[in-house]
Amino acid sequence: MELAVLMQHRLTPRDWRLLEWLYDHRLLTTDQIADALYPSVHAAQVRLRTLTKLGLLLRFQPYRLNGGNFPYHYVLDHLGALIIAGSRSDAPPRLSQSDTRIQRIVSSRNTDHRLGINGFFTQLAKYERLNEGARLHHWWPDTRMRRFAPPGTTMLAMLKADGLGVWADDGHTVAFYLEHDEGTESLPTLIDKVVRYDQLPEARWPVLFSMRSTVREGHFHQQLASLKPKIPVATMARDRLGGATPAEQVWQLHRAAAPLFRLAELPMQSPVDLEAFDAEARGIYSLPLAEVR
Repeated sequence: MELAVLMQHRLTPRDWRLLEWLYDHRLLTTDQIADALYPSVHAAQVRLRTLTKLGLLLRFQPYRLNGGNFPYHYVLDHLGALIIAGSRSDAPPRLSQSDTRIQRIVSSRNTDHRLGINGFFTQLAKYERLNEGARLHHWWPDTRMRRFAPPGTTMLAMLKADGLGVWADDGHTVAFYLEHDEGTESLPTLIDKVVRYDQLPEARWPVLFSMRSTVREGHFHQQLASLKPKIPVATMARDRLGGATPAEQVWQLHRAAAPLFRLAELPMQSPVDLEAFDAEARGIYSLPLAEVR
């Protein structure tokens, strides 16, 4: 624990943000970290090697079945977990607990889905880094949605969203629920998810589906038409991004006349109380996350 205290003085605001993300969201790749936080992949690699040598991060490199390797995947090592747990007043993990956590991440069959979710949010962070006035205020993991009390509301719900975000751009702020689709669930299953969101009495924020392809996106909208949900539902087909990020004009809003929307332009049926979100974050993070550009 003494080493954890001493190590905090060697961390930059960018390091803190990365460690917080890994504490909440399990793992990130080199490319995702570079996109979100660094001006180049090389700059990210240099710092990541240092953080790994210090015992804050651990990295592994899965093999491709058809040959070659994936990029390095980074998780919190035991020391990094101690530091973030201490900053949040969480119970410090035992070494055996950290070992178990890392083993579960490394051996998970859900890695592609997890990286897809995290890639969505790191692309928003990339846009934030490159554009003044844009900010990813909050990124909540799926684990925080299991008993969901949206800040600024009196609601308590249990959702299975893949994540929740609060995003600001060009003077507009939007909260949203994310559903990342890998094509493994049937379209009726996705429609059932919309039904559950449409039953929310408060926090009726846009439900975003990141779809694998434009073909699947089209079939989804066809089936959704018979449901006629009142909550805003928007889709993004990943095969039409062409280098764009989720912040940009890539969102097809269900039953909207306009072709595509920017993320911050999506309609909000319920207001988002940014001050309440920030106050809850201050209760979790004893150290503020500085804006990194």
